[in-house]
Amino acid sequence: MGERETARPAVTPEAPGSAPALPGPALRIAAGYAFTGPALDLGALLWDGECHADAGIRVPLSMLNRHGLVAGATGTGKTKTLQLITEQLSAQGVPVFLADMKGDLSGICAPGEPGPRIEERARDVHQEWTATGFPAEFYALGGIGHGIPLRATVTSFGPLLLAKVLELNPTQEQSLGLIFHYADSKGLELVDLKDLRAVVTFLTSDEGKQELKSIGGLSTATAGVILRSLTAFEAQGAGDFFGEPEFDTAEFLRTAEDGRGVVSVLELPAVQERPRLFSTFLMWLLADLFHDLPEVGDIDRPKLVFFLDEAHLLFDDASEAFLDALTRTVRLIRSKGVGVFFVTQTPKDVPGDVLAQLGNRVQHALRAFTPDDQKALKATVRTFPDSDYDLEELLTGLGTGEAVVTVLSEKGAPTPVAATRLRAPESRMGPVEEAELERRVRASALHARYAQAVDRESAYERLAGRPTGAKGPDEMRAAGEDTRERSSGKTREVREAAEGGRPEGGRSGRSRAEEGKPSVVEQVTGSGVFRSLARSMGTQIGREISRSLFGTARRRRR
Repeated sequence: MGERETARPAVTPEAPGSAPALPGPALRIAAGYAFTGPALDLGALLWDGECHADAGIRVPLSMLNRHGLVAGATGTGKTKTLQLITEQLSAQGVPVFLADMKGDLSGICAPGEPGPRIEERARDVHQEWTATGFPAEFYALGGIGHGIPLRATVTSFGPLLLAKVLELNPTQEQSLGLIFHYADSKGLELVDLKDLRAVVTFLTSDEGKQELKSIGGLSTATAGVILRSLTAFEAQGAGDFFGEPEFDTAEFLRTAEDGRGVVSVLELPAVQERPRLFSTFLMWLLADLFHDLPEVGDIDRPKLVFFLDEAHLLFDDASEAFLDALTRTVRLIRSKGVGVFFVTQTPKDVPGDVLAQLGNRVQHALRAFTPDDQKALKATVRTFPDSDYDLEELLTGLGTGEAVVTVLSEKGAPTPVAATRLRAPESRMGPVEEAELERRVRASALHARYAQAVDRESAYERLAGRPTGAKGPDEMRAAGEDTRERSSGKTREVREAAEGGRPEGGRSGRSRAEEGKPSVVEQVTGSGVFRSLARSMGTQIGREISRSLFGTARRRRR
């Protein structure tokens, strides 16, 4: 899967010959992209209707952790732009994460097909086009679709993200946070949705009402609403996305044997009808990377570039707490070497506080057929620096595969706005066959590690098996050694199911939820354990007081 494939012939551009001199404004624009360090080649400058192939438009590799935006109307070439940027990042040893909404990006692993349009584009921009496939891994949420299953435990996912997918209002969101706090403090690990449902059911039962009173601000009625939302959510089949083995996002940071960055493609066509869930799951992946990666400051190339497709779904009906956490995550993750690109139709889909942090912009054509379209066009123009172009006219007249570009220079200053004819991707511009995709998935070393779901003892089993007459989880310590023995067996099953070699750039194949994990009884034996929290912030039992900005559970990487 990682071999460089060059089975197709190269397309050699025509020599530039005696190209006419650039007009003054175009010359100033071109000078703004004359970088000296490693850079990605986006295309060639468009000026006054002409493509000037010798005036290359580029983005410095060192600036790609300053985040970016790829925007444009449907059908203007956004997907091909993602493919173009991804290929060059991989070629320079940078891993990439892509969310593939329509299944179009699976072709990244196979060489492209030459043809008249490719040859014409290569001539226009003086591109030496060579058909090339890139090393790729394919994932699917919960294993729904073609790909290695991606799962998260409910404890790790956290209350803030879960509240968004459950469509809870702010009061209910806060109450869900209290329920998570209760489960954390009692050592009740929430592995899947039935665990959380069991905890809420217990808190609303006659036995659990006293426990409910101990959680300030949580009413029986609100807990009941959460329980009904959770039950309906589970009935829709969402349970497949939560469980173990939980995915380790360090897998996204790998390089292939030839030094190229591995492209991680999350296949989403099978779950398109659940946009709120998959968009929030993407945010969990990013939040997990954020609180697990070390600070690295400014580096010569990103450790990972993460593309968030259909980004507007993240912000639709989002609470203030969610937006605040997202904004801070985007702002701070740069120092951990991760670049984030939001992919959407117009910049107005992204809140201003987030948009202000996106230093690299590739804006494809916009339409202005309606009054709302015209407002969106004017708003987009205002987000660009002053320009020598009439941007309102330009943005409505761009062709497919053309875009308006501004990036950060090597010194961190915005480059001049440049109309650009983009280069052609060298991998296949379309999906690979399903049989080929399935073959690649099953051939991956990660398939054996994550394919088989494991249901070990957790909150559901502990609450169901509590002693008769017990008032709450604290009394379960009396169950003692039998529970310990059952848990040890379950833990071994999880470890054996998730066992695998350590991937390059990743960590051991064991489930993260099992690393350094004490027995079940030790998790719920009360104050003796919890007094040690201050001395062991990094341990598994210390999760409750080390949650991230999104409320996701913090863990240490090995």
